[in-house]
Amino acid sequence: MTADTATGTSSLLDDKKISYNRFLLIVAGLGGLLYGVDVGIIAGALPYLQATSGFGAAQMSFVVAAVLLGSVISTLFAGLLADWMGRRSLMTLSGLMFVISIPMIALSHGYGPLVFGRLLQGVSGGLIGVVVPLYLAECLTASSRGKGTGIFQWLLTLGLVIAAGLGLYFSFRVDQVAKLGDAARLLDFKNHAWRGIFWVSLPPGILFVIGSLMVAESPRWLLRRRKKDAAYAALLRSRTTGQADLELREMEEVIAAEKTKAGSGSGTQKRESLLRRKYVIPFILACIILACNQATGINSIIGYNADILLQSGLSDFAAHWGYFIFQCINFSVTLLGVMLVDRKGRKFLLAMGTGGIILSLACTGFLFRGNEKRRVDAAAAVQSRVSPDQKLTFTYTSGLADQFLEESASAAANRPTSLVVIYSYGDFRATSQVVRSNDEATKPIDIKREDSIPANKVVAFFSNPFGNLDTARTAPLHIENALISPVPDSRNGWMVALTLFIFMAFYAVGPGVCVWLALSELMPTRIRSNGMSIALLLNQGVATIIAAIFLPTVGKHGYSTMFFAFAACTVIYFVTAAFFLPETKGKTLEEIEAHFEGAGRAK
Repeated sequence: MTADTATGTSSLLDDKKISYNRFLLIVAGLGGLLYGVDVGIIAGALPYLQATSGFGAAQMSFVVAAVLLGSVISTLFAGLLADWMGRRSLMTLSGLMFVISIPMIALSHGYGPLVFGRLLQGVSGGLIGVVVPLYLAECLTASSRGKGTGIFQWLLTLGLVIAAGLGLYFSFRVDQVAKLGDAARLLDFKNHAWRGIFWVSLPPGILFVIGSLMVAESPRWLLRRRKKDAAYAALLRSRTTGQADLELREMEEVIAAEKTKAGSGSGTQKRESLLRRKYVIPFILACIILACNQATGINSIIGYNADILLQSGLSDFAAHWGYFIFQCINFSVTLLGVMLVDRKGRKFLLAMGTGGIILSLACTGFLFRGNEKRRVDAAAAVQSRVSPDQKLTFTYTSGLADQFLEESASAAANRPTSLVVIYSYGDFRATSQVVRSNDEATKPIDIKREDSIPANKVVAFFSNPFGNLDTARTAPLHIENALISPVPDSRNGWMVALTLFIFMAFYAVGPGVCVWLALSELMPTRIRSNGMSIALLLNQGVATIIAAIFLPTVGKHGYSTMFFAFAACTVIYFVTAAFFLPETKGKTLEEIEAHFEGAGRAK
């Protein structure tokens, strides 16, 4: 019997407890909002920061990457900190870090304060990504745990939309000022624009800090610190007396069982106990789900969405509209997932979502495969244009496209073509923007060393863990691929866009909502905080590997190969969700733990 079906049912909750449960959801949502803003805010601010700061390309690359570095560092220690200082205290600390980082960035007039502020933002985001789902799993009732964690993901996507919206708003304002023809005024407004983008993100951070101070500490953390009365009081804030009594008894039984097993052996017992079935199996399942979640290609599909749509046949304007629709689908369908997760269950949504992802990715791959069979690699022709100082600049026109094709022993194209250049300095690869031969307003392809290699060895590690930065600083520019493809018609482009919209919808309703639940629900209480940190590190490791291989793979084998590879990886995800993952809907964390021990079944 679960806590929600005990004597005190959720229908008997008084108004005060109902209000508190709603307040928990709001605080969770603010945490997700901050996480999304952390990730997305730099995109809108970066053009104006580049125009006014005077920083070089290498310095700017580190400003962008500082959040990733801070996030990886804090994720590594988030579990230990959550166990040491408590879930609520760590939430408050992470919120304070975010609040402090905003004025540090927005008021900065030098490189050091700006980078430190961005690092602090990254540390805050990494802590929030671990501690908020952890806190929700341990504090919410079994019947609302899915909704709470789903709202975290939903408002995370809202954070991304808000960050993009801020960028669009200031872009419009900058365009209006530019029409005045006053260069000094334009430069001054751009300086205020990037600072304003960061300032606007401050209120959610303040609200999150205030909210974290008003909620109770995790009852499970309190009970493990031998604070039974405080744990019971925390449970009573959101549960009836019957629910609280039953859940407290289950928590005490789990702790007592652990102590009994630990006391029956020698000093090696601790290591042996962590290898028990109830620890190993859920930990492995969570790691597989977190790794496969990245292996769907979600980050690359979002990051290269506009380029993918351009290559598929859409115009630049249509491609950016397609990306906007893509993000709107992410936001709106995530809300649908939040509504369904406690009704249909995690297992159902994950199985349905991953099944839809497999089909949509396979369809996208087939749409690209037909056109990519006709593409030509003009690497040798482009390499011949590299200057002695290892730079490359040219404007891609119809005449130049014909010349490249002739030099590559290929027939001149009878239709517009697109070009993307994959190049490297030593071990570090990059790609040019996609340009078209029939676009009169296209910008020149401009390749320089300072824009292409990491600023320092820390950033280099996250770009390519096996790369040699010292060698790259003197290595010649090597054109690995210069891919000329016939531009498909817009019909093909919108078909690709449709398959990507379907991909995003299935991802949002399944993995997008359920991945945080899988991470927090599957882990037993004893290893939950540290296990979540390790699983998230694995998640980020897979994301880094995909980022490192994406461009070279696309350059040599095309987008179709990457989409087929993502689909194949998602098959593993589907099998895990459909056949090995237990349904955790409506179960207390202790009941889920008992299932993996073999004492019960979480059906």
